[in-house]
Amino acid sequence: MPPLHRQGHARGRAAGRRMGSRGQPEESRAAILQAAAREFAEFGVSGARTDTIANLAGVNKALLYYYFKDKETLYGAVLDDAFAGLKRSVFTALDSDLPSREKVMAYVGAYFDFVASNQLYPRLMQREMMRAREGSSIHIDKLIKLYIQPIFMRVSEVLRQGIAAREFRAVDPVQFVPSMVAIIVFYFSSAPTMQKVVGFNPLTPERIAERRVAVLDFISAALFRPGNAQGARS
Repeated sequence: MPPLHRQGHARGRAAGRRMGSRGQPEESRAAILQAAAREFAEFGVSGARTDTIANLAGVNKALLYYYFKDKETLYGAVLDDAFAGLKRSVFTALDSDLPSREKVMAYVGAYFDFVASNQLYPRLMQREMMRAREGSSIHIDKLIKLYIQPIFMRVSEVLRQGIAAREFRAVDPVQFVPSMVAIIVFYFSSAPTMQKVVGFNPLTPERIAERRVAVLDFISAALFRPGNAQGARS
């Protein structure tokens, strides 16, 4: 999945090339998804405009509807693309042969790095969670089944293994797993507000690197039993 935070440059790229042809299916579809992610994150499904998406992607609307039959289908594809990218990233760590302590830190680092490289993801996720709460999401069950639940179950398994090995405190995965996600995602979703609070841009590469270290330190301090907190900054 292309980095979502770089999609602000899509308009300039669209001006330099028009792909509006079925002869470049992979490139055209990727460009549409990239432009749509930005539009949906900014305006939601109801406020997003397909003509704006087509323009940003450098395609015509006919081609957009060739790949995606309607706006809701396109939105679902954007969600699939985002969550699939996250799952691929974190499962690289979760499927490794690392011990439980190193594995959970690798998972946290992979999750953080994915969000840092795809900064529209928190906004897309929050909008979809709000739709689900209102009962207006037709995608949430699929997202839970294919992405959210498998990640949760695998991380919970790692936590239980670490607890059994007496490397981790006896935390409840139902509470601890969403807390790990929140400490990562909230930093990026709250960045505009925090910039006003702290007086600097929290999304510069240097600040993001500082945040990554802080997240790993915080989670290791909350999770590791005394004497097992070394090597948290992976």
